[in-house]
Amino acid sequence: MPTAADLVAAGRWLTGGRVYTQVADRLRERIRAGEFAPGGVLPSEAELCRVFGVARNTVRRGLALLVEEGLLVTVPSKGRVVVGDGSAASYRYQVIAARLREQIECGDLAPGSALPSEAELQRQFGVSRTTVRQALAVLEVEGLVVVEHGRGRFVR
Repeated sequence: MPTAADLVAAGRWLTGGRVYTQVADRLRERIRAGEFAPGGVLPSEAELCRVFGVARNTVRRGLALLVEEGLLVTVPSKGRVVVGDGSAASYRYQVIAARLREQIECGDLAPGSALPSEAELQRQFGVSRTTVRQALAVLEVEGLVVVEHGRGRFVR
């Protein structure tokens, strides 16, 4: 069985400062090389911890960088999926977020205006409240929407 020093020397384990950026770099290289195809699911966090020899929090931080860059999306009950050529657009919450984003960008929903209610979006798209909330959360993370508790969601 190889020792920790053998794994570090072989380049499997990561060491040094800001290890999570190294995790992101290695995963980015593997995605670009086609090892993880668009629409494909990345290995679990536990598996990535084993592969890189790092803590789960380190893996999560590295994955978060790739999500911010738009290389990955997190899909409930599936994991982290590689984005590419519209493969991720098949999820309803992403379709809803994209339509609302378009309305914001083209000015149909002006800054300061209220977004449609969750119930209205449920009826409009024929989806569950959870799906609507996932779409709205995407827009919040992107900084396009702000929540005013007790009042609703508004375009930033």
